[in-house]
Amino acid sequence: MAQVSIKRVYEDASESDGFRVLVDRLWPRGMSKERLHPDLWAKGLAPSNEARKEFAHKAENFQSFRTRYLMELDQSDEAAALAAELLSHEVVTLLYAAKDPEVNHAVILRDWLESREK
Repeated sequence: MAQVSIKRVYEDASESDGFRVLVDRLWPRGMSKERLHPDLWAKGLAPSNEARKEFAHKAENFQSFRTRYLMELDQSDEAAALAAELLSHEVVTLLYAAKDPEVNHAVILRDWLESREK
């Protein structure tokens, strides 16, 4: 069973991160590949541009965004394949650039990945 955690891309990498996966569709501003050091850039696990724009990182839009994003994940063969790859690792850290640690797609993605292991 994989341990899945989330971390902002602007936090330093650590050995305890395990397999580091960038889950944003766009590369984070001001971040070099050397500093971020992802093992994988999983654009296929990021929400669609339309969903992201509707959400606009506003807390009041989070529940409708969650519903839409989970539907996108459930209907995506690419997301299913990436999930299987990630869950084959003991420790996975999902990297995201959003400012709010509670209201972002990585929180939803972590929960979705954990639900696939059951």
